[in-house]
Amino acid sequence: MSPVAAKMEEIVLQWLVDLFGLPAPCGAGFVTGTTMANFTALAAARSALLKRAGWDVEEDGLFGAPALRVIVGAEVHVSLRKALSLLGLGRSRVTTVPADDQGRMRPEALPPLDDRTIICIQSGNVNTGAFDPAEQICSRARQAGAWVHVDGAFGLWAAASPLYAKLLAGASDADSWAIDCHKWLNVPYDSGIAVVRNPEHLCDAMAISAAYLEPSALREPCFYTPEASRRARGIELWAALRSLGRSGLRELIERNCRLAKRFSEGLRQAGFQVLNEVVLNQVLVSFGDADETRRVIAAVQSDGTCWCGGTEWHGHTAMRISVSSWATTEEDVERSLAAIIRIAKGEDWKL
Repeated sequence: MSPVAAKMEEIVLQWLVDLFGLPAPCGAGFVTGTTMANFTALAAARSALLKRAGWDVEEDGLFGAPALRVIVGAEVHVSLRKALSLLGLGRSRVTTVPADDQGRMRPEALPPLDDRTIICIQSGNVNTGAFDPAEQICSRARQAGAWVHVDGAFGLWAAASPLYAKLLAGASDADSWAIDCHKWLNVPYDSGIAVVRNPEHLCDAMAISAAYLEPSALREPCFYTPEASRRARGIELWAALRSLGRSGLRELIERNCRLAKRFSEGLRQAGFQVLNEVVLNQVLVSFGDADETRRVIAAVQSDGTCWCGGTEWHGHTAMRISVSSWATTEEDVERSLAAIIRIAKGEDWKL
């Protein structure tokens, strides 16, 4: 809550708004991660839409409130569903829109929209890296007065690269965005950001007052987040962005994506099935049936050359490779590929 921490948050927000091509001025809450970023942004959405309908949810709660409708894609992330449940909007009451084979929401399947609708889209599916078609969805929403929220935990960072920024076409037309900084910015855990187009909507949902709290003319961090007492997350974000600069962040994003493509190429050449279009930094690979894929995943983790987790994707058990570390090199990927292929082919020698 110190003036220095508040100023650093202001600077970081200005840098990120510029980097992501978001509209200025935006409001932002520096929170613990994507779950709380989604929660905070969607609280602003709930407040704004209900206020438009003549209801003050902060004062009067949800009992008797006008109904809101929430729309999500079939591949919505669990953190967003959790945020909806915490906000009293429910996990099972949402309208789910079908997705394509890469997990992208199909905009032609959207139901009719109105000014009491919240649409939650993804920029960067956690399994495939795919992006919902924000341009089409935001256009429909704008005409109806609906609110669009973007879960851009790691995908929004693609804006740092001219090679990948096109994946985010239309995302800046949304009303709120959730960002995770521990992934591609490589700062420690407990570092997410909720960004809202209209700062007043965020403050309406989050601001607090008490006799012993004396607000100043400067930024008051506790007006933008669920917590009042919290660590100064903006400091390490400032340090990372100041150190990398625009060019360093671009190099990191592009290198990670290039290395993900190398994983994909190497595994395909070895005869294994890559299940996704590698559009960003995520690779899904199957080594045969579910039991065999799980065997390979466990053996790779035990081997220790690299660590890759497991997932389920459209009826397939898969190894999920996510390349996001600043420290990962071409040599690391070649060594990892060799280890994965050796284990998958049942060879018992080591490099």
